[in-house]
Amino acid sequence: MLESPDMNPGDEADIQLYLASNSPRRRELLSLVGLKYSTLPTWVDETPQPGEDGLEYVRRLALNKATAAANFMRNDGLILAADTTVVSHGTGEKAEILGKPSDQSEAIEILRGLRGHSHQVFTAVSILRSSDGTILSDLCATDVPMRDYTDEEIESYVASGDPMDKAGAYAIQHQGFHPVKELHGCYANVMGLPLCHVTRNLRKIGLPPPVNVPERCQAALDYECSVFEKFLNEQA
Repeated sequence: MLESPDMNPGDEADIQLYLASNSPRRRELLSLVGLKYSTLPTWVDETPQPGEDGLEYVRRLALNKATAAANFMRNDGLILAADTTVVSHGTGEKAEILGKPSDQSEAIEILRGLRGHSHQVFTAVSILRSSDGTILSDLCATDVPMRDYTDEEIESYVASGDPMDKAGAYAIQHQGFHPVKELHGCYANVMGLPLCHVTRNLRKIGLPPPVNVPERCQAALDYECSVFEKFLNEQA
């Protein structure tokens, strides 16, 4: 079980890193980088723009979240923002951006459409340094093959309420549903925060994590990752 660090109001002067999200999953994942942080959750309009593809969509939202959160900062530091979406080609040629379901009926429809097929999960990460406005942006893509789960499994999972705040209407880490058949890419990306991408950009901007992030990530997620060395060494 991942744990988020405890943040006390009196510690704010020591904070250098701010997470522009109130997502429990992103908070849990960010705790693995070994840096003290606080949250600056913000709201942005997540409606896709006409003609916008999945890559453009998450890049725009991550940047918008970072710049929106900067308006609430009371001291200099780094703002980390991320946005994740599911992109499915379905049975046609046109890719479809799958956001959070609006109700249980839509969640069931989304999960039926993903069943037995592969889709992609995109997460964009933006880090903004408030002292000079420097922004680093990065993107992670993971192919996700879904297993052929039954209608009964879908209905039981949707009834639990878990899909309602998640892009694509599922959580890869859900112990009861187990929606993913087999994964060979970044597990943390599918959860909402690709930690190797975060790590390499924190290094670039001057706040390197003091711990072995891939080691901690794999231990916490109980997942043997085959891509972390590639991600850590490639240029954003």
